[in-house]
Amino acid sequence: MKPNPFSDAVHFLLQPAWTTVVYWLLLLGSIAIALYAGRTIPSQRTWRNVGEWLCRFFVGTMWWQQTLWKLPPLYTDNPGDPLNSGLHYWMTREGQSAAIPLLSDFVNHLVLPNFYVFAPIVYALEVLTAVSLILGIFVRLWGWIGALQALNLWLGLYNAEGEWPWTYFFLIVLMVLFALHRSGRSLGLDAIILERAARRRAKGVAAGPSDRWADALT
Repeated sequence: MKPNPFSDAVHFLLQPAWTTVVYWLLLLGSIAIALYAGRTIPSQRTWRNVGEWLCRFFVGTMWWQQTLWKLPPLYTDNPGDPLNSGLHYWMTREGQSAAIPLLSDFVNHLVLPNFYVFAPIVYALEVLTAVSLILGIFVRLWGWIGALQALNLWLGLYNAEGEWPWTYFFLIVLMVLFALHRSGRSLGLDAIILERAARRRAKGVAAGPSDRWADALT
């Protein structure tokens, strides 16, 4: 059977791996958070919030899926050939195809020789971006961080054969929109955090450092 979106989705949701279990927990967590926010916060009960939650969730799923071919400890989905697959392969492509010579030099002379220093950072940033979008936690911050990651992909693979640069540019736009709209405030943990802070203030409880920190990040 030829691949199609439905068979691909089933495979993604049912493949036997620990990452599938984690994704199901994130999926159920996102749904539970959305239902709780909608039940306890009347202003959340709008189609606009539902639409923003779904967009945020699906883009977060895309970020999660992109971590599956760069799994530690070798940061690849092909442990038999880690240097010609996974993250190392695509970093090599960046070093060859970057739009800016300075970026090529950075990848070729600093990143690749110290691959196992940079690889965990790349993996962690992508995982945290996925978690942020799926659960709606600190989306303003991670929207900007995700946009910077997409900017690196756009510039790094700009001249790569078979790549369409607009793909990464569109991802930059999406991540910037999530940050500007503070999309975690739509049926996400950000909405719950802010609502609880507002209730404390309404009761006359002074906002503490944690409330101000949450306001800044959400």
